[in-house]
Amino acid sequence: MSLEFHRLARIAPLLAASLAGGCANLVSWDPPPQREVHNQQLPPVTPERPVASGEYMVQRGDTMYSIAFRNNLDYRELARWNAVGSDYLIRPGQVLRLSAPPQVALVEGDVVSYPTQEPPPPSNRPTPLPVEAPTIPIVPGAAPAPRRPRIVAHAPPSPVEPVVRPTVPPPPVITSESGGPYKWQWPTQGDVVRAYNPGAGSKGLDFAGKVGQPVFAAAPGKVVYSGSALKGYGELIIIKHDDLRLSAYGYNRTRLVNEGQMVSGGQHIAELGLGPENKPILHFEIRERGQPVNPVPYLPPR
Repeated sequence: MSLEFHRLARIAPLLAASLAGGCANLVSWDPPPQREVHNQQLPPVTPERPVASGEYMVQRGDTMYSIAFRNNLDYRELARWNAVGSDYLIRPGQVLRLSAPPQVALVEGDVVSYPTQEPPPPSNRPTPLPVEAPTIPIVPGAAPAPRRPRIVAHAPPSPVEPVVRPTVPPPPVITSESGGPYKWQWPTQGDVVRAYNPGAGSKGLDFAGKVGQPVFAAAPGKVVYSGSALKGYGELIIIKHDDLRLSAYGYNRTRLVNEGQMVSGGQHIAELGLGPENKPILHFEIRERGQPVNPVPYLPPR
């Protein structure tokens, strides 16, 4: 018994090493990496200056296009009113005015504001004529009289009339029937369950369908917004087609394109999701110069 025990004791380490080697050849197991959990929330956005009535503070996730879309404005005008460059870059906390700044006038090359008070009414008193000092006779041998300053009275200068800078007329509005230099198509399959009716609060078309069915770009363009920061639109995609027109696709389940991405007409950009009534809906809009228009004249007959 003692001899057998000692023999087993000698071969046990070899047997264990052999089994370990065989298992290593069959299965390679590594512990899963630990995931870092970030529970730290971002600090709240604070305005760069007090926000007055008719102004808006930029939030995280906002773009110039989404702010203009939310307020029914032309993004180019919004940028011009706030001296934002052609890159349309804005930052959280920036305060934007949502209307045109006060009119200015050009006076002798300097830009000045229009006066807030009306000028006083003109006086009915006659303009005084120039008055000269009386002539003093010269007596021979007498010392010359001291010179008196010449007094000339003039009428007060009339106020300078501001020269108004001529306004450049806006380019002609292109009608919805023209549609632009590209072909439009329906953004998804399904019946229109809510038509365009701004008076009733409908700024576009609502399509019924099935959750997950494809949503297509109605025309080629650039994705200028892809997010969920606009209240009332869910997961929203906005595509810029040209300098006049945007299209919007709301209540998506999944967004498949990112901001800055170029898309072609008919490209699969999203999956249809649930609308406010928890029913499958795609909300579709077309904007011209920031204003909602009826999409039907753009779209081909079915």
